[in-house]
Amino acid sequence: MAEEKKSILVIGGGPGGYIAAIRAAQLGAEVTVVEKDKLGGTCLNVGCIPTKCLLHSAEVFSEVKNCKSQGIRVSDVELVFPSVIKQKTRISRKLVAGVKSLLRANKVTVITGSARFIGPKKIEVTEKDGSRTEMTPDDIILATGSVNVVPPIPGLQDNPACVDSTGALSLKELPESMIVIGGGVVGLELACAYAQFGTRITVIEALDHILPMLDGEITEIAAAQMKKMGMKFHLECPVEEVRSTEDGGAEVICLNKQTGQKESFKAEKVLTAIGRKACVDTLDLEKSGITFDKGGIEADDRMQTNVPGIYAIGDCVKGRTRLAHTASVMGEIAAENIMGQHQLYDETTNVTCVYVEPEAAAVGLTEEQCRAQNLNYKVGRFPLVANGKSVILNGGVGSVKIIADAETEKILGVHMIGPRASDLIAEGALAIRMGAAVDDLISTIHSHPTVSESVREAALDLQGRVLNMPPAVPKKKK
Repeated sequence: MAEEKKSILVIGGGPGGYIAAIRAAQLGAEVTVVEKDKLGGTCLNVGCIPTKCLLHSAEVFSEVKNCKSQGIRVSDVELVFPSVIKQKTRISRKLVAGVKSLLRANKVTVITGSARFIGPKKIEVTEKDGSRTEMTPDDIILATGSVNVVPPIPGLQDNPACVDSTGALSLKELPESMIVIGGGVVGLELACAYAQFGTRITVIEALDHILPMLDGEITEIAAAQMKKMGMKFHLECPVEEVRSTEDGGAEVICLNKQTGQKESFKAEKVLTAIGRKACVDTLDLEKSGITFDKGGIEADDRMQTNVPGIYAIGDCVKGRTRLAHTASVMGEIAAENIMGQHQLYDETTNVTCVYVEPEAAAVGLTEEQCRAQNLNYKVGRFPLVANGKSVILNGGVGSVKIIADAETEKILGVHMIGPRASDLIAEGALAIRMGAAVDDLISTIHSHPTVSESVREAALDLQGRVLNMPPAVPKKKK
């Protein structure tokens, strides 16, 4: 008799869930995915993909408006904002349809509905028509993602002028002005898109800095460029209240910690983007025996919870980086461990990409982290103003920074901002994964003219022998 297939239930069809389902099916499991909304999760529907669609449209619009320096004259450039939103929606739907096809091709059963625990390893699935089914699979993978955090700011939730990132991706008209509450990735990516469309952007941040996940030098370059785009920043200004204005907009009241005075800002729209939290409230986890708290579900490096046979991946996991690509990798690892392999999740080579203008990317340790850990390190830098391809693409705005151990020159971190940084950072990730030293980058031939040459030049600079920049002038001793 044929051996009975292992049954796996995946709750959530986002970039973690659908990848976990496909990998488990490849390994011979009988897989069912329960998704309460749309396949593709936040990423494909209201996150990564639609945001990048808006950013791409904004970049094209900005380039066309400012292409005179390229020898091209264009008259009557018009932004048709509703068409921008339609294009974003079209691409998202196309990719969601692609996920459906992939699951179908791998013989994964998909149920549209919600799931909750009614006992240890026992799930009740409620479909859209109200019908309920009890399921007791061999293994369960929780991939329920995260949701936007709604801060308890008086007047925020009841104001129609206030939107979260989901709302900002589906506005019917381009706002003349927008206040962005939060200086993190989501808020600033959307701010850059709208700023290039022509919206006046004001960013309000409670901390004394923006983009805390990036190396400080990279953040400085990003902030300077955003200011050149016309964006205004107010740091150390926690929001205390939001009021409606007579024209249908909103007024944001802040406390300026530097002056101790209250300040107010008015805009047509207010975007709140202060973070996300694990989406676990509807799972009735108390009945599962799983260890969890408001930060998410506890899972080990095999992605297994404290309950054998129940795994958790992606944004719903406590203490892990919340990104689409990390969720996908966790999904593969969970599926492989269920199917008898031994795999461990390791975030050492996790890449952070921030699609501001120009885009920034990082992998490994920042200089701030090296100092905090008292590491003996050295740094190589190369400004993109000395890179021919970068000068062609954006005038040479940006920089590459490599951090390495001072003695062994083993690469500890790679940080960059400039054209195609989100693609180029893979070289840094691979270098760290392979335990490469700076000499490994230098001895690798980089084609010309490319932005990637700047990675090799930064490595050369770390050894004090950069080729395409004048040597540093030593400071005179006083």
